[in-house]
Amino acid sequence: MKYIYQNADWHKFIWCGEKIQKLLFEIKKTQGYLLGKMDSLGFDVKHNALLLVLTENIIKSSEIEGQILDKHIVRSSVARHLGVDIGGEITVSRDVEGVVEMMLDATQNYTAKMSKERLIGWHAALFPTGFSGMYKINIGNYRTDELGPMQVVSGYTGNEKVHYEAPKAELLEDGMNELINYINEEKETDFLIQAAIVHLWFVVLHPFDDGNGRIARALTDMILARSDDSKFRFYSMSAQIQKNRKNYYEILEKTQKGSTDITNWLIWFLENLLIAIQSSGEITDKVIQKAVFWQKNSLLVFNERQIKVLNRYMDNFEGNLTTTKWAKMCSCSQDTATLDINDLIDKKILKKTGKGRNTHYVLAK
Repeated sequence: MKYIYQNADWHKFIWCGEKIQKLLFEIKKTQGYLLGKMDSLGFDVKHNALLLVLTENIIKSSEIEGQILDKHIVRSSVARHLGVDIGGEITVSRDVEGVVEMMLDATQNYTAKMSKERLIGWHAALFPTGFSGMYKINIGNYRTDELGPMQVVSGYTGNEKVHYEAPKAELLEDGMNELINYINEEKETDFLIQAAIVHLWFVVLHPFDDGNGRIARALTDMILARSDDSKFRFYSMSAQIQKNRKNYYEILEKTQKGSTDITNWLIWFLENLLIAIQSSGEITDKVIQKAVFWQKNSLLVFNERQIKVLNRYMDNFEGNLTTTKWAKMCSCSQDTATLDINDLIDKKILKKTGKGRNTHYVLAK
């Protein structure tokens, strides 16, 4: 079996333009509609949409690799870096700070040149302790393969299945320089196609001991930001990939084997990008509804706890809102939580529903 990088001039990819032209047209049309819609909204609404999308993107990109991050902690970190006030900060661990800093550098500094030092900085941010789980990994340079070739493997010990074996470490310096040059050079290639190519190219090289998937998706977001020519992100490609995770790994595995024809990978990537942009309405509509809520109730007085819980409740709150959850979120007593909630009921912001242990509170219509 031949891997794609074993072909001569392997990164001079080929594809069938006719098979992707319609997809490119649909994406650009949908992109234009979304950006136009969001540009018509106020500064605060756009920043809250950015906060929501970046939080979702970071969480879902980590989930693809099996790492579960706390949504509220990620959101707090993103908000602080963006200067968005969400009513109180949460203590954020260094590993979460690292992945947030990487994603913000990719999307907010999207015009900056790529370099080996920048990529290594992203990698170091993902692994601030120098460990991936229990294992020490190489930080500050590309992998060395001291413990054997870099392989993508599944199955238990003694019955492993090798899905992919990356190029030898000795080839990485030249290979990564070529990729970095491709990212930085001005070219006629459409940014959307370039995003798909860079994603694939980076995954094929697999230059680091760990974190390759997250860095590949950060590079993708950087180039998609160039396509939008905007620091504002209103859709999440990582969220769509996470929904289609099994197919994502399958199409990558197939594309990494055989010829340099990447038509099927481009179709998969562009189809999922289109779905991601089309799905952005769920996020943007939620942000708009929240902005309308606060505008409608701008003359009412709320304390800091009430603002914090109401904002969180309108951001994909999990389960029912109860006095116990209120007290936990605000680090206050049950009595204080009850007073806060009753005040909101009097102001016709919340209403009580359910009985006994099933008592909880929802927004009043």
